[in-house]
Amino acid sequence: MSEHDASQEVLRLQGLRKSYNVGKPTEVEVLHGLDLRLQRRDFTALVGASGSGKSTLLNLIGLLDRPTAGELFLLAEPTRSMDDARRTAVRGSAIGFVFQFHHLIQAFTTLENVLMPLMVATGKPMREQIDRGRSLLAQVGLDGLEQRKPDQLSGGQQQRVAVARALVTHPALLLADEPTGNLDSKSATEVFQLFRNFNREFGCAVLLVTHDSRMSDQCDRTITLVDGNIESDEARG
Repeated sequence: MSEHDASQEVLRLQGLRKSYNVGKPTEVEVLHGLDLRLQRRDFTALVGASGSGKSTLLNLIGLLDRPTAGELFLLAEPTRSMDDARRTAVRGSAIGFVFQFHHLIQAFTTLENVLMPLMVATGKPMREQIDRGRSLLAQVGLDGLEQRKPDQLSGGQQQRVAVARALVTHPALLLADEPTGNLDSKSATEVFQLFRNFNREFGCAVLLVTHDSRMSDQCDRTITLVDGNIESDEARG
């Protein structure tokens, strides 16, 4: 990857605000004008107490919700006024999601679960895409388990399938919401290392929401959210 690619801006928030019950007596502003930039090489933790606005912010960054004010640029494209079809397309191609619960489809094989984002976008996957899915499963340590169903895998293995699924579209941004919250420490360390590898290999910016200080301490940068404001944004090293 060239230096230019490594420094490419993936995400920019400008004065981002989010309120609920707008125009009603119960209106409440949850995010208070956030400014933030993420670049391709960034490996960033987002931390904060419960109720600090992390989930709201993640939903906005993931284009699952719209800000009340301000703008969110994804790969330099403003998103606030995008129509739903464009938002869905951008979300599917530019963002990968890994959650605390893996959300695998039990009726599908491991490989079919990994290919799901491509199947949603294009229908039947092409040979090249199937090969990409197999390669990702090998990279997450599941070579030979392509035809297993999720209930035939351990919790750590299922979460690694979820990581492969999130990366099969080669997203510019990976959003991970408490991705190791249900895993034992060994599996958690392995999943975290997968994020590290893909961040370096694909130049995929990682934003990791975690309560686990062992995880956030290993990230290159930590953003702390307090009561809907960015209290600190600290880089390491």
